Amino acid sequence: MIAKPTLLYVDDDKALARLVQRGLTRNGFCVEHAPDGETGLARIAQGGIDVIALDQYMAGLDGLETLERIQAIPGAPPVVFVTASQDSKIAVTALKAGAADYLVKDALGEFVPLLQVAAEVAIRQAHIQKARDEAEAEVRASRDRYAALAAEREVLLREVNHRIGNSLQIIASLLHLQANSNSDENIKAALTSAMGRVAAVAQVHRRLYTSHDVKSVLLNQYLEALLEDLRRSAEGNRMSRLDLKAEPVEIDPDRAVAIGIIVNELVMNAVKYAYPDGPGPIHVELAVNGGDIELSIADDGVGLHAKTDPRSTGMGQRIVSAMALKLDAHTERDPAHAGTRIVLRFPREIPPAEKSRPATAA
Repeated sequence: MIAKPTLLYVDDDKALARLVQRGLTRNGFCVEHAPDGETGLARIAQGGIDVIALDQYMAGLDGLETLERIQAIPGAPPVVFVTASQDSKIAVTALKAGAADYLVKDALGEFVPLLQVAAEVAIRQAHIQKARDEAEAEVRASRDRYAALAAEREVLLREVNHRIGNSLQIIASLLHLQANSNSDENIKAALTSAMGRVAAVAQVHRRLYTSHDVKSVLLNQYLEALLEDLRRSAEGNRMSRLDLKAEPVEIDPDRAVAIGIIVNELVMNAVKYAYPDGPGPIHVELAVNGGDIELSIADDGVGLHAKTDPRSTGMGQRIVSAMALKLDAHTERDPAHAGTRIVLRFPREIPPAEKSRPATAA
């Protein structure tokens, strides 16, 4: 059974209040009467009122003063202003103050059907507004929960990257120590190469946990730190100069790892083979060209005249090819360069089809 809506009629005219009560009760309302503003406010405070019909001219608080007090009550029922005054200023003031509607009453009660319609509309609008407010509150709460979860996720990701970066750095340090303590040049070279690869991955995780953005890496800063690691490596004494010229480009962590490993392999290859008579300069450049990124590693060494080292296993070349495939990169050797210059071009953004694919290990 649907409960009848309760209307509170606030008016000092008792005879007219009885007319309103009889007319609205026949049409499904429960009607209560308050003879003045103070009594009406006390009844509203008790709860259970669905709509209020409020007169303007009463002893004590008038209608506008009572309306102001009603509007200050949280979740107050809607108010239909009902008065005998023909003054449009009162109507405008009441509506601006928050009244849902305004009716001019008459002594015979002919306004009662209009009051019924206005009361029903006011109740319906109040229900709609309440539902809208609840929906907006739920949206805000959901947004706040999502923001909190996103912040927590970033903290967790940063912590994970911190731990991974530290663990990889420990491994790189152990490889460095092992390389320095080994007298076999072949083993030392293999350990140094392995250390560089581990350091390339460790630097990405270090960038992520020290950055406010755990979804991207600034390549210029990453490559600067990576090359500094190479300068301090077991082969660092064979580098007279390791230059970097890089534009500030943001890229996702997975591709940053691939770029770092390529740089490590090509730089170390130049260290080993470009300058047989002593150390020489190595140049690393990173630039944006339209929608592509161009990466080049160059030396001024023996170039095409270099002989193949019999100790080479080809592992570095295979790693470069695998990482270039991961980047969807086009790789070429610059024939106009006096020494050796390897150039890789790859898209700055991941193609949409690639984004939808699950990540795979390199």
